[in-house]
Amino acid sequence: MKIHLFAILFFSIFSIHGQVYTFQTKENEKTITHRILIDNSYLVETQFLSNPAQFILTRGGFYSKEGKEILVNFEFNSNFEKDGLKKLKINWSKDWEKVSKKSKDLNGKWLMAGRVTVQGERRRDTSRPRKTMKFLLDGYFQWTAFNTETFQFFGSGGGSYTSENGKYTEHIQYFSRDNSRVGAVLPFNYSLKGSDWHHQGYSSKGDPMHEIWSMRVQ
Repeated sequence: MKIHLFAILFFSIFSIHGQVYTFQTKENEKTITHRILIDNSYLVETQFLSNPAQFILTRGGFYSKEGKEILVNFEFNSNFEKDGLKKLKINWSKDWEKVSKKSKDLNGKWLMAGRVTVQGERRRDTSRPRKTMKFLLDGYFQWTAFNTETFQFFGSGGGSYTSENGKYTEHIQYFSRDNSRVGAVLPFNYSLKGSDWHHQGYSSKGDPMHEIWSMRVQ
């Protein structure tokens, strides 16, 4: 399947920060959905099919502005072995449809920082190159596991979410490791403790979990 790059059209980017966008392309009679999450420093694009469910690629990283262009320096690119891309210049397109929902208290880039077990909290060093990051923005989420030094990609999944009164629920729309997980609805309890997000429930495999995620500061 041909991999589509971001649409390149000449529009100002200054009003799109902190938003979620989508657009669609056609390839071999299949409709590819492009999901874009962008805040004031980071951008992620993911491509997937909805029917039948199929993950295609994801890539993302910190960006800078060069005039009316965005230069994205990828921290991860699931298609790197095929396209070799570590950076890309893009412009916003009028084809991008804003799908952001109401801003939520969990908005941000969160790094897996540890777990709570019967022995207590077990923390990990979030400054290490091997990272698992969950990007939440206006009702949409995506987790990605990657290595910033080796550029290895270990997996990703995402979709939409709701959060209210300590209840956080994920609706899976794409999952690189197992397309059959698409459509799953995963409810969790959550609480914010300082810069930590405690996330408790059951994984997509049905295993009990109590994760600690810390807000990424860079």
